[in-house]
Amino acid sequence: MTQAGPQMFETALDELGAVVRHIDDGRIDAACKMLAGAGKIVAYGCGREALQVKGFAMRLYHLGLPVSVVGDMTTPPLGQGDVLLASSGPGETTTVLALMRVARAAGAKVLLLTAEPAGSAAKLADFTLLVPAQTMASDQGAARTSVLPMGSLFEGALFLLFEVMVLKLKALTGATPEAMRARHTNME
Repeated sequence: MTQAGPQMFETALDELGAVVRHIDDGRIDAACKMLAGAGKIVAYGCGREALQVKGFAMRLYHLGLPVSVVGDMTTPPLGQGDVLLASSGPGETTTVLALMRVARAAGAKVLLLTAEPAGSAAKLADFTLLVPAQTMASDQGAARTSVLPMGSLFEGALFLLFEVMVLKLKALTGATPEAMRARHTNME
């Protein structure tokens, strides 16, 4: 490995650390309470954000929470007492905006993860969890802040945020490691 390799890792880790240190812990707790109290949770994200959201949905299932992912044939309808968990780093993702409107019209609450607090998605959300990281909306010119390409910093920060939320939800719900493991699929 070249000398630049370890430096790239250090830079990327420093950037991720800076982002997660700026996520409001009180808002993380409030988001966790929102999820723990939901009748049903339906999760959605676009592109690489979707990969992070689906991983989080898997862990929510392991915790025993009633979760589905938009697009799965078994996703139930949302209504009163339910939560749409949506990720839109740039805050203007048209599919996310459309799904947020559908969820709200059905009476569900919308929990949004975004890097753009003034974006259209944040204006539609019932609760916004700000992840202050570079996304596709801010990866060019003077707005570029990360060595990582495009929205990778936001996506990496989502992974870390979701893992911390799993720990907080585990404590909040009283889920045991044994119960979580027992819910892991045997169909792999």
